[in-house]
This record gives sequence, structure tokens and C-alpha cells, in this order.
Amino acid sequence: MLEKVELCGVNTAKLPVISSEETDELFLRAKSGDKAARERLVEGNLRLVLSVIQRFAGRGENADDLFQVGCVGLIKAIDNFDVSQNVRFSTYGVPMIIGEIRRYLRDNSAIRVSRSMRDTAYRVLQAREKLQREQQRDPTVEQIARELDIPREDVVMAMDAVVDPVSLFDPIYSDGGDAVTVMDQVRDTKNTDEDWLERIALKEAMAKLTPRERHILALRFSDGKTQMEVSSEIGISQAQVSRLEKNAIKAIKRQI
Repeated sequence: MLEKVELCGVNTAKLPVISSEETDELFLRAKSGDKAARERLVEGNLRLVLSVIQRFAGRGENADDLFQVGCVGLIKAIDNFDVSQNVRFSTYGVPMIIGEIRRYLRDNSAIRVSRSMRDTAYRVLQAREKLQREQQRDPTVEQIARELDIPREDVVMAMDAVVDPVSLFDPIYSDGGDAVTVMDQVRDTKNTDEDWLERIALKEAMAKLTPRERHILALRFSDGKTQMEVSSEIGISQAQVSRLEKNAIKAIKRQI
């Protein structure tokens, strides 16, 4: 995601670095209303934003958008940081930046997912990355569930919830000719438009039969009964059943 050096017009290879002593001094000035000091704090901590958005790499998100949102989180962290606490700014700022990005992803997702579900998904992703580093291979769903002490079903549901939707017309393969799309792989060859038209025509043709003809066809082709069984049930001869059945089928064919 961060292959390009420039993000939102900022050359990330040349981001300034400020020492902890300078950071403390700038915070004191910024809290006193020095806008230049506040701006210097923002510029000097952009590397925090860069490190955070790398955690969201490989998820199809636009790096420029994430960088901008991360900068919003950084500014909020700077404005709300309590200099009287014995805490490094990065310790306070990184969670603020992560939270801002997560809110953005939750609110701008193509499919709305509950906050708790999305939070679980990010915990799952972090656990998976941790286990990958430790095991040097992809962990199973069961291993992730044990790592987080949550049911296996919660892991599966959380991962499914944050998968971006795919268009049915997205190409998935091409050998130089017509591309094969998702639709080609998942389309229903049974319930096609042609089948719907045939079903409508059949329904209309059936409606024009007599009640007895419809009853005979239902017994024969829905219930699977023989002509003898039908004749016994409705009280007519097997020859009459055969004649009514043939006439009904001919009438349906003419209508279709």
C-alpha cells in the first residue's frame, strides 16, 4: 500500500524527526497557544501516522485516504494530550490514530458492520499476524480462536464481516480473450430468465385447464401416482384418466 513515497503531497521519505526533549518543549508552547509549535508537533509526528497505516496494508484501502484520516487522529491526540502525565506522546497518540482510522473504515464500509464485530475482526487480524510471525505459516481458525479465547464461529463471522464486497462482473481470469468474471463462476444455470418465462407461461396455461385436469396432472406429476392409482382415487376409469391427461398436456403445449 505504501509503495509510493508521496502521500497526500507529503514526501514520506523526508518526514522530520523531533527528539523527546523538543517534543516536550513544543507541547508546552502549543498549550500556551503557539500555533507554530502545534504545527511543528504535527509535522514531527507524521511518522506515527505512517507506521499506523502500514498495519492496514493489504486490505484494499486507499493509502492517501488513510493518511489523511490518520492525520486527523494525530491532531486530536496533540490537542488532547496531557503534558502533566508521565507518558510518552507516542504511547497516547498511536491508539488515537488507530481509533480514528477504524472509525473511518467502519463508517465508510460498503456494508455496514457493527462496531463490536469490526473490533473483533481487527483483533483477529492482529492475532493472525502475531501467529504468522511465531509459526512462520498461516494459522488455522482454531488457533486464532484459542489465541483470543473466543468461539471459532466468532472468528469466521468477524473475518467475513470485513471482507470487501466483489462485483459479479469483476474479471478473475483472462487468457487474452474474453475475461472470465465472478458471474461466470457463480451464476445459476437453472433459474435463468428463460426458465422464469417458461414458468410464467406454464402457470398461465395451467390456469386455463379444468379443475379435474389440474387435479389429475398434480396427482400424476407432483405426487408420482400411476394412472390406475389416480383412477381409483377420483372414481373414474384408467382410460378416462389417460384421455384427460393427454388432452391437458396438449392444451398446455398449445398455450406455451
